[in-house]
Amino acid sequence: MRLLAILAHPDDESLGFGGTLAKYAAEGVEVFLLTATRGERGRYLGHRLGDGGHPGPAALAAIREAELRNAATVLGVCDVSLLGYADGGLDRAVPREAVSRIAEHIARVRPDVIVTFGPDGAYGHPDHIAISQFTTAAVVTATTPVLKLYYLAWSQTSWDAYQAAVGTLCSTVDGIERQATPWPDWAVTTVVDTRIVWPVVRRAVFCHESQVSAYAPLRDLTPERHESLWGHQSFYRAFSTVNGGRTREADLFEGARS
Repeated sequence: MRLLAILAHPDDESLGFGGTLAKYAAEGVEVFLLTATRGERGRYLGHRLGDGGHPGPAALAAIREAELRNAATVLGVCDVSLLGYADGGLDRAVPREAVSRIAEHIARVRPDVIVTFGPDGAYGHPDHIAISQFTTAAVVTATTPVLKLYYLAWSQTSWDAYQAAVGTLCSTVDGIERQATPWPDWAVTTVVDTRIVWPVVRRAVFCHESQVSAYAPLRDLTPERHESLWGHQSFYRAFSTVNGGRTREADLFEGARS
């Protein structure tokens, strides 16, 4: 079986989807990662772009790509590809081109299952929303059929645990503040037990050393708190050609395994 994660930035694979990627890789599933940007407009050790301590977009892009590849190795990802779109500008990419490039990648990888962000972008991040829309369109138009597509669907409990550890997640877009949006429990179709791999996720997160100021509080958490953060991951099954119904799944490959 093959699993493909299509995400927006370096560190999305660890912070958002790390438990799932590590679990399935450990079970022998071939796990692939496609990341849309190199995160070049992010902070560097707490310094904003334009500050004296920031190395600049080009240098940070190289740093964050290296961190991404290191984290992917820790998680067990067998292939990492980048689209090279502008960080913070993914929603302004030419839709037809972006969808076509993702569809071509799907045809190359031939995944059974794809995971990406939901239409809410987790906390309203425009890049997350854009990759969700582009991925959904690419799955529909790809020449290679995909059996299942999932959106990340963190519940209120998951968000509370996460934000208690790292602080409130929000983004300001067009002058309006957007915050984390939990999915109601009844809308979650799938909960994957990832408790066995939470130490792997922790190691992957800390591969992103340039972002350490944001993740520093995670270093001081007890093992129990880490397990509460990374021990389960929840999803919304956007579509499936192999199963359905309202019974909650425990496996992204339910109905897809021969």
